Amino acid sequence: MEKNVDVAIVGAGSAGLHATTEVRRVTDNFVVIDGGTLGTTCARVGCMPSKVLLQIADDFHRRHSFDAEGIVGGAELTLDAEHAMDHVRSLRDRFVSSVMDNSIDALGDKLIREFAEFCEPDLLIAGDHRIRAEKVIIATGSTPTIPKPWRRFSDRIETTDSIFELTTLPARIAVLGLGAIGLELGQALSRMGVDVAGFDALDRIGGIEDPEVNRLAIDLLGREMPLHLGAMAEIEEEGKDLLVTADGTSTIVDKLLVCVGRTPNLAGLNLRRAGVALDDDGVPHFDPETRQIADLPIFIAGDADDERALLHEASHEGRAAGYNAVHEPVERFRRQAPLTIAFTDPNICAVGETWEQVKNRDVITGEARFDTGRAIVMLKDEGLIRVYADGSDGKLLGAALVAPRGEHLAHLLAWSIHKEMTVFDVLEMPFYHPVIEETLQAALNDMADALTEKRRKPFSLALA
Repeated sequence: MEKNVDVAIVGAGSAGLHATTEVRRVTDNFVVIDGGTLGTTCARVGCMPSKVLLQIADDFHRRHSFDAEGIVGGAELTLDAEHAMDHVRSLRDRFVSSVMDNSIDALGDKLIREFAEFCEPDLLIAGDHRIRAEKVIIATGSTPTIPKPWRRFSDRIETTDSIFELTTLPARIAVLGLGAIGLELGQALSRMGVDVAGFDALDRIGGIEDPEVNRLAIDLLGREMPLHLGAMAEIEEEGKDLLVTADGTSTIVDKLLVCVGRTPNLAGLNLRRAGVALDDDGVPHFDPETRQIADLPIFIAGDADDERALLHEASHEGRAAGYNAVHEPVERFRRQAPLTIAFTDPNICAVGETWEQVKNRDVITGEARFDTGRAIVMLKDEGLIRVYADGSDGKLLGAALVAPRGEHLAHLLAWSIHKEMTVFDVLEMPFYHPVIEETLQAALNDMADALTEKRRKPFSLALA
């Protein structure tokens, strides 16, 4: 027997739950289908448990500054790794419980705990359920990618789906992939006493394209763990150990932490039965502003689209997909200003357009180092911010930074770029003293100096 619904939402992660919020504003005739582990990727194996691990590592690492501040006894501090990992899981479980209590449990009998697949564009099978839906939202999330040549070492591989389940830490580990999550976990493990070596086929880290910021980020992070860049790592067994080789350098480790990306969970959906055309990676072609796949009654959101695999993007996409699934005609929703943050110490952030996107245009670049008052007090006075603006009117375009508390600077810049503000607009805002944000002010002043001939009034004073 078929169940007829207005909307079927496939996936109960961040994107699916935000889509559900929009759908239920209009109709109560919907279902959410998910046969996997509930609780969202962020809460279970992503944003939140990783930040707990980072907090522990940063707190323990802080002991190296104690002598300079006259705090005695830092050298005697030790880390109980088993207790630390218990703490990670305890807070992780708290975050998951919050999602379950506030979102999942509220679905009641509208949640179908099965995996879904298409039979037709508007017909899904999920276990014994046949769901005929006017509209379908695909929000099936993603799974850590493990390249085929490395899978033979599966019993020695950790990913973000497994690393937080460790009860003890390995003595030696190779981090394969130095994007945000690889850098975060690699630095955290190193600070907790693990012998860490990082590898990436690219010659940049943290997704940063600005060469100056990348160069400094490599220098700062490389002081805590060796970074082998620009060559694909080769792995072989050497007795009970693993030998990881890249560009002529070999490292012996006990385990591998693979952080080379995530694969959308689309293979089991039988999308071709729904008339969905797929690209070479098996991902549908879709409109990023409406979330609609071609002209089909199917929308896609979150990690499943293989685009911006970040929680705030999944939430935005889910809301857009949910809204368009219950409104005609579909609306176009402006994308948010790109924002990525690696919660390393210092943070590595990219905002708006990248250096590669703007470097051949008429742009003004402002930069500043973090040898300013507050950073010096914090004993974190190494870093660099580079900001890009349109050379004709000073409109902010993008930025890259490696900076103490860079996560806050990146947000200020993302909001300013999203609101299409100029260098002058931002400089009219208050900058307190002493704060990290003064470094941004210095970079913007640098840019304003190059633009003042185009705008004569004092740029730091707003006319009444």
